Amino acid sequence: MMKTQLLLVFMFVFFCSFSAFAQESFESDIFKTAAGDLKITFIGHGTLMFKFGGKVIHIDPVGQHADYSKLPKADIILVTHEHSDHLDTKTIETIRKDATILMMTEACAAKVGGGIVLKNGDRKTTDGLQVEAVPAYNIVHMRAPGVPFHGKGAGNGYIITFGDKRVYIAGDTENIPEMKSLEKIDVAFLPMNLPYTMTPEMVADAAKAFKPKILYPYHFGDTDTSGIVNLMKDAAATEVRLRKLK
Repeated sequence: MMKTQLLLVFMFVFFCSFSAFAQESFESDIFKTAAGDLKITFIGHGTLMFKFGGKVIHIDPVGQHADYSKLPKADIILVTHEHSDHLDTKTIETIRKDATILMMTEACAAKVGGGIVLKNGDRKTTDGLQVEAVPAYNIVHMRAPGVPFHGKGAGNGYIITFGDKRVYIAGDTENIPEMKSLEKIDVAFLPMNLPYTMTPEMVADAAKAFKPKILYPYHFGDTDTSGIVNLMKDAAATEVRLRKLK
């Protein structure tokens, strides 16, 4: 009996330790802003988590990339578009509180109730954070002739202002003119996989145009990330950082 109890205690401690390790195994970076620290946690693919001013912001939360029952509940959730690797209704319900603010596209709102619809160009300020929805679409890569993987006006990228820092999460897009005309972006997440988003050359073309201070390739699938590092090696205005965001 005593051996059984000891074994159960050991298993419980091991499980708790393993769970804690698993929860902390995601990479994170911290940025100083005029209004306090911004912590960015890199969950996977197009999925991110921000912590700022006591608030938790989840971007495209998808259960494939994390056990969301072990992650903090959301104060704000942003969803870029309705594809299943970005919109996971079950995960949203897992992290949603009564007071959670959910911002998304019209197509997403048709699948998840109670959200705020943002169209390209819309701005919303909540909990002291300004969120701007910007275009995200394909020009070159097509699902079929004349049918882009992501049509113009259907998806959002988001620019979130944290204190004096502007963070751009591009969503699924190519190096569109609207992206290249962005200004004063401190941190940019640009997608880099085919056939859905951009090649490394497209990412470099855009980044050299709008010059984010920090560039994180994300949503990159099997793309060799060394390509963007080489393409950006002479772009002194931008630092490329690689994280586990396959």
